[in-house]
Amino acid sequence: MIAIIDYGMGNVRSVFNAMEYLDYDSIISSDYSDIEHCSHIILPGVGAFAEAMKNIRKRSLDKILEQEVLYKGKPFLGICLGMQLLASSSEEFGVHDGLGWFKGQVLKLKAEEDGLKMPHIGWNDIKICKEHPIFKGLNQDTATFYFVHSFHLNCKDENEQLAYCEYGEKFTAAIFRDNIVATQFHPEKSQDNGLLLLNNFVCWRRADA
Repeated sequence: MIAIIDYGMGNVRSVFNAMEYLDYDSIISSDYSDIEHCSHIILPGVGAFAEAMKNIRKRSLDKILEQEVLYKGKPFLGICLGMQLLASSSEEFGVHDGLGWFKGQVLKLKAEEDGLKMPHIGWNDIKICKEHPIFKGLNQDTATFYFVHSFHLNCKDENEQLAYCEYGEKFTAAIFRDNIVATQFHPEKSQDNGLLLLNNFVCWRRADA
């Protein structure tokens, strides 16, 4: 069972639909009992960082996720805003504390300085820095995914950067550490490549989850 975390923001239904298409059981929930009994956890998200963190804390999801992911070691996937929330802080509309699982700040893309439209919306290639089970079977020559964002996580530890992308500047497209992986792009909107990634995630550590 895959728990898709519902904190009142984001694309939970599209992630659920992708899991359903792949024939995996999933549940959209913020209930501790549901999350406790799942094998994998997905934290999606679209919207403002500060409001997201407010909703997460209001539902005590920060404590629940810490217990299930950091201490129990369940496979975890953050998507878009769900990746940014793992940072130490964000500069979006002021400075706001994140979950602090990864060192780094969420910063605004500088694409407008190069005459590019903001937000960054659409398909873009990623460059994979390290091998990881979620990219198993992906052709690096056609590693294209769908993005919708204006901010990015400035990952402080290069060893935790799994992939990067370029849009006016080079920015982190995916991060990882131990049982945690997160992407700035939307796999649930990325057609075949995204479905491959989501399937790989569910199969990742499935035997010992």
